Amino acid sequence: FLSADLHVHMNYGGHYRATPETLLAQQDAEDLDVVYNLLVNKEERIPDIGYFRPGGVADPASGKRMIFHAQEYHTSFWGHMGLLNLEDHFLLPDYAAYRHTALASPWPHNGAIADLAHAQGGLVGYVHVADFPIDPPKEKVLSYELPADVAHGKLDYIEVMGFSDHHITAGIWYRFLNLGFRLPAGAGTDAMSNYASLRGPIGLVRVFLDTGGERTPKALTSALKEGHTFVSNSALLGLTIDGKRPGDTLPRAGKYPVRVAMRSPVAMDHLELVQNGRVIKTFELAGDRTRFDWSGDVDLKQAGWVLLRAYNDKAHPWVLDLYPYATTSPLYVDGTAPPAPADAAYFSAWMDRVVEAALARGGWNSEQEKADTLAYLEESRAQFRSLAAKKGSTTP
Repeated sequence: FLSADLHVHMNYGGHYRATPETLLAQQDAEDLDVVYNLLVNKEERIPDIGYFRPGGVADPASGKRMIFHAQEYHTSFWGHMGLLNLEDHFLLPDYAAYRHTALASPWPHNGAIADLAHAQGGLVGYVHVADFPIDPPKEKVLSYELPADVAHGKLDYIEVMGFSDHHITAGIWYRFLNLGFRLPAGAGTDAMSNYASLRGPIGLVRVFLDTGGERTPKALTSALKEGHTFVSNSALLGLTIDGKRPGDTLPRAGKYPVRVAMRSPVAMDHLELVQNGRVIKTFELAGDRTRFDWSGDVDLKQAGWVLLRAYNDKAHPWVLDLYPYATTSPLYVDGTAPPAPADAAYFSAWMDRVVEAALARGGWNSEQEKADTLAYLEESRAQFRSLAAKKGSTTP
């Protein structure tokens, strides 16, 4: 595995000037293999824009530590996205829907930006998803486009761990997985490397990419897109089912041999095997609760997905985050998954509010922009309504 932080800003405000050399020194200090420096607008400039290199070229080009200068698309109306491995050019403008500017229009929406990133070989993911539970009918305003882009198949990963609440974000992720959407787990600290202190260092949360030891941009992005990952701010996790690893697919429900491993620098309170959002096996941690190995048979009675997670109930002074947490990406189980009408209804209600927010928003440059955006949102809402009416969903 290589460890990566998918969401770092080398320079973003602050009093210090960071360079690739200073960022590499921080990577050495944190034993972090890969950093994606997400270039993004900060007030009236885009710090680090001069470092952008098309083609996903690492900086330096070889060595143990690698920096990739990528992009965060920055519209707080639709939500922030990470755009990794852009092979041709940085996407300008870097944001939309900024009131009282020349870019006040909500167009382009995030789905259109995802298409532009994919057209040049990039990977697209949502970042720092949720700090608080999202209750669509009760939100004052809800314009967060995430469900629409999942429904349209625009995302290659999601920051299950980011500058957000991991349990809450994972709960939203589980709902998507229950509906048959395959979303690998990524992680990004959203650290600013030129601040003296902001939450924690680069690599506070990181994704571990099973590349088979390869250190190429292609191997990194393939491991992420295929879901051969686990994410953590603490424990290292290992999971195989019938010899298959996270991101792989089992042919059917049934009894399978399972291997589980955990290594952690801090004591962990919980280690659980989760299928379709429900805990199907709890592992009892003993002693100092930093090391665990187990092998045995587990009966996966349903199609759908299964993953391993570890977490603590409270914060730990050695982990500069809300609480220690780790999870693998899912393994998938082919077949007809159990129905998840409540999850589909949840996202349908979410999209009701997004459509409402889009209709209420001014600043559109043309009626065509507005019509195209609403059509995109309406199509995804119809998809969730259809899923809510189905008796079961087949994993794609």
